[in-house]
Amino acid sequence: MYVEPSIEQAILAPGAAVSGLVGRAGEAPSSCGVADAGQVPYADMMARFLGEAVMGAFRDDDVTEIYINPQDGRIRYDTRRQGRVDSGHRLETSRLEMFLNTVAASLNATLGSTAARIEAELPQRYFRGSRLQGFVPPATAAPACVIRKPPAIVYTLDDYVTTGVLTPVQRAALGDAVVAHDNVLIAGGTNSGKTTLANALLREITERYPDERIVVLEDTVELQCMARDHLALRTGPGITLAELVRSALRTSPNRIVVGEVRGSEALDLLDAWATGHPGGCGTCHATSAEGALLRLDRLAQRNNVPPQTALIAEAVDLVAVVEGGNRGRRLAGLARVAGLDAAGRIVLHHLNSEGSWQ
Repeated sequence: MYVEPSIEQAILAPGAAVSGLVGRAGEAPSSCGVADAGQVPYADMMARFLGEAVMGAFRDDDVTEIYINPQDGRIRYDTRRQGRVDSGHRLETSRLEMFLNTVAASLNATLGSTAARIEAELPQRYFRGSRLQGFVPPATAAPACVIRKPPAIVYTLDDYVTTGVLTPVQRAALGDAVVAHDNVLIAGGTNSGKTTLANALLREITERYPDERIVVLEDTVELQCMARDHLALRTGPGITLAELVRSALRTSPNRIVVGEVRGSEALDLLDAWATGHPGGCGTCHATSAEGALLRLDRLAQRNNVPPQTALIAEAVDLVAVVEGGNRGRRLAGLARVAGLDAAGRIVLHHLNSEGSWQ
């Protein structure tokens, strides 16, 4: 049980800013973990400042994201079943500011005019390592935040059929892809359910091939692999995702899974998938199969290489496009990569409702 914080508890001693954790917009944090040891008082204070309307959402498995805008302080949720909804509650500006300052203090960081944003993983206590993106003036008119919860339940592909996210035809196609050791790229917008679908694929892989070794690579821990033989690696200070991909090749994986492809590591991943490590999956931000492959190409070219169309056609077998929003989540389409045409362009065959690729 947590109780309302006193004003005295809200006054935190300022700490030194941590490079890469609180800094310029667009910079990846060098470390955003919050260790459990010694964090209990901070976690209690964070929970008290947020109050029951927010903390109740952490206990609701249907809620995937909690966000508060600066203009009205209303507490809004992103949910699996209803999309984005207004909770009907508000959080006072002062309480949100104290929450963000508490998070900063727990990391020996400060928030202010020269460091107006923070990226962090919240404590396991109450928050289960949820991801926080917070802002204070002058970046915003008033304090604001977005909190992304980690998956509480690993759904199966059959669960997705039951809830209407997948059709039986789509579920069968994804199952076939797992059996065929196809490399699957999952594309979608922000909070569309890419990671949740990746977790469902991981579960399908584990259940069908319990003895295969899976190496999971992530910036932030979101994927949940239940395989007996798996290695989970994470980026950190001085360790990029591209370096992890290269290191993963020396760990004897059967399958390589990447939480999100968003940088130059795309080239290393494509090389790995195309040269003896099939059956992996990864996610990227795109709203169509064609857009996802174009984004992979652009990311690969950050290595100062020419377009990698041929490598993409060889490495990626299936693209799954998920959609979120107020209508709820669904798999909007599946496209199979069918090589290159005479002009050197990637050919895609899309799955229709009858189960044929066209």
